[in-house]
Amino acid sequence: MAYTPKSAQSFISQQQAQLHERLPFSDTQDLEDAMRGLVARRVPGAVTDDDGAVVWDNDTYTFLQGDAPDTVNPSLWRQSQLVAEQGLFEVVEGIYQVRGFDLSNITFIEGGAGVLVIDPLISTETAAAALALYREHRGERAVTGVIYTHSDVDHFGGVKGVTSQEDVDVGRVPVIAPEDFTEHAVAENVYAGTAMGRRAAYMYGAALARGPRGQVGAGLGQTTSTGTVTLIPPTLTITTTGQEEVVDGVRMVFQMAPDTEAPAELLIHFPDLRALCTAEDATHTLHNLLTLRGAVVRDPHAWSHALTETIDLFGAGTDVAFASHHWPTWGQERVVQFLETQRDLYGYLHDQCLRLINKGWTGIEIAEHLQLPPALENAWNTHGYYGSVSHNLKAIYQRYMGWFDGNPHPPLEAGRRYVEFMGGADAVVDKARGSFEAGDYRWAAEVLNHVVFAQPDHAAGRELLADTYEQLGYGAENGTWRNFYLSGATELREGQFGTPTVTAAPDIIAHLTPTMLFDAIAIQIDGPRAWEERLSIDIHLTDVDENYRLRLNNGALSYTAASQSSAADATLTTTVRALSALAVEGLTPQGLERAGVQVEGDASVLGRLAAVLDPGDQNFPIVTP
Repeated sequence: MAYTPKSAQSFISQQQAQLHERLPFSDTQDLEDAMRGLVARRVPGAVTDDDGAVVWDNDTYTFLQGDAPDTVNPSLWRQSQLVAEQGLFEVVEGIYQVRGFDLSNITFIEGGAGVLVIDPLISTETAAAALALYREHRGERAVTGVIYTHSDVDHFGGVKGVTSQEDVDVGRVPVIAPEDFTEHAVAENVYAGTAMGRRAAYMYGAALARGPRGQVGAGLGQTTSTGTVTLIPPTLTITTTGQEEVVDGVRMVFQMAPDTEAPAELLIHFPDLRALCTAEDATHTLHNLLTLRGAVVRDPHAWSHALTETIDLFGAGTDVAFASHHWPTWGQERVVQFLETQRDLYGYLHDQCLRLINKGWTGIEIAEHLQLPPALENAWNTHGYYGSVSHNLKAIYQRYMGWFDGNPHPPLEAGRRYVEFMGGADAVVDKARGSFEAGDYRWAAEVLNHVVFAQPDHAAGRELLADTYEQLGYGAENGTWRNFYLSGATELREGQFGTPTVTAAPDIIAHLTPTMLFDAIAIQIDGPRAWEERLSIDIHLTDVDENYRLRLNNGALSYTAASQSSAADATLTTTVRALSALAVEGLTPQGLERAGVQVEGDASVLGRLAAVLDPGDQNFPIVTP
């Protein structure tokens, strides 16, 4: 039986009331902007796949009405109300967005013969539903181009819901993306994709019940869709700032912004429409510098400078700024002020963190003490609905200083030793209950976490830690932290609940380069199990006339393109596209041959290699051992 969430404790209720008094709720500009230009909503708000399974249902957020209950931070409640608004919106004449159909927005730019699509969501099902809503009200316009602003999956995964590989291959639909897009898009979802996807399940709360005591949104968007993820590689690459392209009569000037919100990212100015697409570099939240699902730490210094360049390049010629998340900002002066606020936000965090680093502060100390200036704190778009000041400061510390904080004596077997030192698990839980009842939730979580890791079956410890996480979730302004806390409480009470959105889809794997595919296999090798294994496999790619030698030796899989004087144990002959069968079909001669891979030599080496592979677990525990 599912657990019934508890009420907010008095300490949390008091915190929410104080926040409601302190924050500028009288500023209703965002409420007006989020509704401006509404053409139509989708009724019903659910989107299903071909089998009838629901992959997205915005109707589950209809409870977001009125004032915030005491189980939700009032600032997050406000943000979720805004983000949950769904439908087709006119940004300006010729530019339309569908919002509330996925974590991100999809944008339609009307051209002479059809429509260009910017960032086609995560899933083909939600992208197709958004295109259908657009066509219902704007006519059956053909898709004449697709633009990916950056390499995160919520900006390309639904591409085959708006166009096809065939239309792209024959030149009917160009696909535009920043330089190095494919490499980063594929690598992010494959190399550490299982672990990142697992943690994303907690971060976005896609498996949590929706409601005032459950998932209310993720700050950047409500949650992630769970449909089919696809990829069509770009046919036109943007490499330099100022590069201008015209597609279907639509003139676009691009700004390169690598190593900002994503390692491959661009912004787009539409000079004839006086409109600016800020991709994900300027949205109505403090973004993540290190997302809780895991990623390479982003560069706030480059991010801040990129937004300065945006203002310099396009500020005077822009009357509306829209992004791949949230709602637009209208008015030339307001657009520049918005960009400046976002710019200063990332610059302040970067510079002040480094100032304190150079005074000997550790990442945790900086995160506990550094505050935003009042002018930034009072701007709604700087609030930490998605990236918090606290975890972003720790990310900056990590970027510059690494994991070591200078303490040469880190704890070892901390959970068992702490619990033993404090008189045993029962004694720790009794003391922690006192902290919980006094509203000292962070300390209660700290000590109870040790109990759970020292004695995973300690029922009272698990129950009290779940209650503690629940209260911390209720108090969080950050949507992803709320989701992590409530997901952790769910795991403690009910066990693991899987990974709803899996981004390492066959379409992603199919676009791994040969060397990226070899790396993806190498990171699955169970080293100790492969210590004594020795094997070699040659791979000949006929369509590009390339050769590789894979070697498994000392528990490590290596590869080289250099010519070899000795014969390999086995040889695989195939094409680049069919090579993905190594990951999709499995390492059996029959499966590979079905996929068009010719196997010669000792085919048993494939089984030996398969025997030492240890794929990731999409259901591993996170808050329990």
